Amino acid sequence: MLTYVIRRLIGAVAMLVVVSMVTFAIFFVVPQLAGATPEAFASRYVGRAATPETVQLIAERLGFNDPVVVQYARFAKGIVVGAEYDYGTGVEHCPVPCLGYSFLNQQPVWPDLLDRMPVTFSLALGAAIIWLIAGVSTGVVSALRRGSFFDRLAMGTALAGVSLPIFFTGMVTLVVFSYGLNLTAPGGSWTDFGENPGEWAYNLILPWITLAFLFAATYARLTRAGMLETMGEDYIRTARAKGLREREVVVKHGLRAALTPILTLFGLDFGLLIGGAVLTESTYSLPGLGKYAIDAIANNDLPKVMGVTLLTACFVVLASLIVDLLYAVVDPRVRLS
Repeated sequence: MLTYVIRRLIGAVAMLVVVSMVTFAIFFVVPQLAGATPEAFASRYVGRAATPETVQLIAERLGFNDPVVVQYARFAKGIVVGAEYDYGTGVEHCPVPCLGYSFLNQQPVWPDLLDRMPVTFSLALGAAIIWLIAGVSTGVVSALRRGSFFDRLAMGTALAGVSLPIFFTGMVTLVVFSYGLNLTAPGGSWTDFGENPGEWAYNLILPWITLAFLFAATYARLTRAGMLETMGEDYIRTARAKGLREREVVVKHGLRAALTPILTLFGLDFGLLIGGAVLTESTYSLPGLGKYAIDAIANNDLPKVMGVTLLTACFVVLASLIVDLLYAVVDPRVRLS
């Protein structure tokens, strides 16, 4: 077990290195292949009002004229030990982990990400609990009552949940429940959990349900398919022949084996959401990482976009690592070596 954990940790670190390379390539190498000049990169750091002379000076001071390998080494070093940015009028320090420095706001990106992270984490965690409970339970009941009215209704609703985009369902729920019936908080409302837990939940209940509706539909269909497959296996018939209660057969033997693909999907989905639920946060005007990225794109603030991208990738890699370690707990057929 320990050997497996160490091997997976080494693999996770290697994956993070690869992710940093890919991220750097997307933002710097690919544009150069498309014809972007060092001055074009520098203009994203100084804003739209800078003169050509200033842009050229910034490009030289920030090292955009250096070879790509040197630029990446400087980029990776900043993440590990911090970085110094000389943009002409002064030298700015970016502490560890330096995921970028916004010259538009004159501050590092990492503190901004830390401030936004509680909003996104609260949104993702609450929605994840709802969609897991609703999606898995609906999928199990649909599989056990295959062809019934409940099965058709649940799968039809799941199809609608998968098909409808979040910005559409979000706007509809806001119009109906917030502005029409005054049952939920309007968009843009956020209260920290430590200040008022009740107000925190009240402000997020509608975004939770909207986000969970999309994912619960997918999980219901996946759970139903997995249960239909596992409930026909020989070991299920053996468990029933032993005289086990139907509830124990379904939960302990059938559902447990069907949870493996669900666990894999959940790890990826939750990791992505921790990195920013872009559409949900934009629809409800929540000050999370997703809206932070959208605002950075609108303002042409490249370091902020890169910071969110790297943070999202880290969460996805971490979630994948946790999922791999949980496989042996969920599925008895999996053995770690």
